[in-house]
Amino acid sequence: MTRLTGKVALVTGGASGIGRAACERLAQEGARVLVTDINQPGGIATVESIGKSAIFQFLDVSQESDWVAAVEQAITSFGRLDIVVNCAGIGFSCHAEEIELTAWNQIVAVNLTGTMLGCKHGIRAIKQSDGGGSIINISSVGGLLGTSDLAAYCATKGGVTLLTKAVALDCAELDYGIRCNSIHPTYVDTEMLDPVAEMIGSREQMVSTMVRNVPLGRLATAQDIANSVLFLASDEAAMITGTSFLVDGGTTAGMPACHSAQ
Repeated sequence: MTRLTGKVALVTGGASGIGRAACERLAQEGARVLVTDINQPGGIATVESIGKSAIFQFLDVSQESDWVAAVEQAITSFGRLDIVVNCAGIGFSCHAEEIELTAWNQIVAVNLTGTMLGCKHGIRAIKQSDGGGSIINISSVGGLLGTSDLAAYCATKGGVTLLTKAVALDCAELDYGIRCNSIHPTYVDTEMLDPVAEMIGSREQMVSTMVRNVPLGRLATAQDIANSVLFLASDEAAMITGTSFLVDGGTTAGMPACHSAQ
């Protein structure tokens, strides 16, 4: 359990779901973790679940001043920064013709601008530490494929996909030793699906509907994604950068069979 000994990680959205699981998994492998979120009680609960190797910092990812403060906190408290996990994200569903501009601006601010700021300030901080580092952006299968009622979400996650590739190339060409990859989960059974379950009226019905699109026959768990974060953060992924890392249960592999008797 020492794959990240001596490393320091900053994780956004660390108060719940994938973010909390990522914080806990990185800490299990020896990293010291700055847990960040706008949800202070949830973030503190994550810190308490980890112990002395984690601290909490309020961070609204859409605000550059918050990023400056968070990075300064990581370096002041732990002496360095090696890993940034841009996990904070929001989503909403509606038809394209019904998107409200305020909602559009909000999702762009959190999902895309927030990730850009994480890359920008992550690079600056990681450069100060020896040995390079890793930036991991949580995108989605919706960043690779369109979904009819998620136009705004897909637009932001698609932006994260190509932002990741551009950042990876930039860091490589400048010889920073910083890798940048995106992770693309299928549906993940976390609190983020609660509004969908409420709208449908049954979490069981929601899951059974979503599972039809996942060849492996289940939704992903936060731990599934956290394990992928750990791998991309570790030296085992030293030759991986600019990659769209699929954790989708086969969702994007292709269409289901329809040419043979069932």
